[in-house]
Amino acid sequence: MSDLMEVPVRKQGDKSEDALLNTAISVAVALAGTFMALSNVKDGNVNQAMQDAQARKINAWSYYQAKSTKQNLAEGTLEQLRSLRALSASATQEVLGDLDRKIADFLQKVAKYESEKAVIKTEAESWQTKYEALNKTDDQLDLSDAALSVGIALSGVAALVQRRALFVVSLLFIGFGMVMGMAAFLGLPLEVPFLSQWLS
Repeated sequence: MSDLMEVPVRKQGDKSEDALLNTAISVAVALAGTFMALSNVKDGNVNQAMQDAQARKINAWSYYQAKSTKQNLAEGTLEQLRSLRALSASATQEVLGDLDRKIADFLQKVAKYESEKAVIKTEAESWQTKYEALNKTDDQLDLSDAALSVGIALSGVAALVQRRALFVVSLLFIGFGMVMGMAAFLGLPLEVPFLSQWLS
């Protein structure tokens, strides 16, 4: 029992080693905190861009749907005009000419809506692609933030208990966080899917 209560005797040079460890921890925490602050600014901007891309994608698909509705109405009217033309074989040339002009007009409308839909679909898909790319960047920044937070917390504990091994573990988290953050800043396709899914 008395062995457990015994305070270990401090060896000569321990104070300077503790000071060195505390200095290293302070520098690591300062660098990690600064990098985390920059990453948070980037993450905020990425989230705004994601919201914009999502809104534009939804608007484009709504516009596409409106064009589809107009095209369906035009196609329905075209079929009615063709049926009316077929039933009006004995009508005057003036009536037949008027029907032919209307049929040609609706054929043009159907073709126009079809080509407009193709352009709108391409635009909507490009916004979807942009959203997905931004989402990957957001995942990278989330992983960076989580790893840096854990690294900073472990560094604090390492400073309290003066354990180099714990500080080394904290440096691994900080290093991983910085790698993921730099990948986000540089647009590198670095992913850790299982961690991203777990944090989602």
